[in-house]
Amino acid sequence: MNPKLATIEPSLIRALAAKKKPESIDLGLGEPTLLPQARFIESATRWAVRSGLKYTPNAGDPATRARIAAHYAYPGLGAAANVCMTTGSQEAVYVAVKALLDPAADEILVVEPAYPAYLKIAQLEGIAARGVALSAASGFRFDVDAIAAAIGPRTRMIVIGSPANPTGRVITRADAQRLAAVLGARSGPPIWVLHDEIYRELTYVEDAGSLAAVYPYTIVANSLSKSNALTGLRVGWALAPSPAIEAIVQIHAWVTSTASTFAQRVAFEIFGEPGALVEQAAWYARQRAGVLEILRAGELEFVEPDGSFYVCVKLARGGDSVAAAHTLVDHHGVVAIPGRIFGSTLEGWLRLSFVAPLDQFAEGVRRIAAL
Repeated sequence: MNPKLATIEPSLIRALAAKKKPESIDLGLGEPTLLPQARFIESATRWAVRSGLKYTPNAGDPATRARIAAHYAYPGLGAAANVCMTTGSQEAVYVAVKALLDPAADEILVVEPAYPAYLKIAQLEGIAARGVALSAASGFRFDVDAIAAAIGPRTRMIVIGSPANPTGRVITRADAQRLAAVLGARSGPPIWVLHDEIYRELTYVEDAGSLAAVYPYTIVANSLSKSNALTGLRVGWALAPSPAIEAIVQIHAWVTSTASTFAQRVAFEIFGEPGALVEQAAWYARQRAGVLEILRAGELEFVEPDGSFYVCVKLARGGDSVAAAHTLVDHHGVVAIPGRIFGSTLEGWLRLSFVAPLDQFAEGVRRIAAL
């Protein structure tokens, strides 16, 4: 066995989900409850019947990649050659880390609270990693000064999720520009920014920033999983400049050869219809409005999300969030995710997904408040 596996904890999110009972209120797993837009699956199916489902090039179907690049139109990333289709966004994160960092020399900084996979991937690859803790006092807003202060001589990559899982916070345009200026003014080898934009299409504020729009050493990871309720389709992509994209494609080719041809065709259809990528976003915006109304009427401290479909609430008595999450699922019929797994700065908090019906969300919050 790979000895590194012994140092990496299994997913607590999945472990808590496995304890769910049929009658439980599920505010845990980050998966849409909406159904996907059937017309795109039907169009892709008709195409597959006519054309078959052969391999695409390792980087993916050129026409699909061209549509993705043109849609986002990031400076220097506007061509099909800048896109690698992956098996979900998590593979995009993995191959970017593996392709661009040297375990013998480099270090990765993860801006926390953050999705746990970033640090686990670094651990698996033997890459030194540190967290940059955002402050609860500021509502976990992105702090460019804290990120800049954490950069060390070995830092070669900074990972930012925006909108963030778990807090829903976004980096503003002004802060993205400030961070780009800080990184651009440094001497020596450039520091890569890996911007996980998987919740980009579920953003509720007007000033959300994108690092790829202002910083040339940015890799973007994204997918259709959350925006279009296609978690099980497993189609994502990495956007990156040359020569990073060539290295990413090379690693991807050995990891999965190619992404699913059928899944890529669904993506082709979605990106071919204006507005389809954000068609479901209005439903999430309505859910968020209802969630905020429920939370404002209660007594729990919470972080108002700028994006995603999560909201973080502070346990009324603070304390051990892991123990509280187990107590909730075992004895109170509520699945919620402990803040500690996203970084020590979120200890004493719970992450709640708000894709459940609002009456269930309200009852779940009532039980959490009574804990």
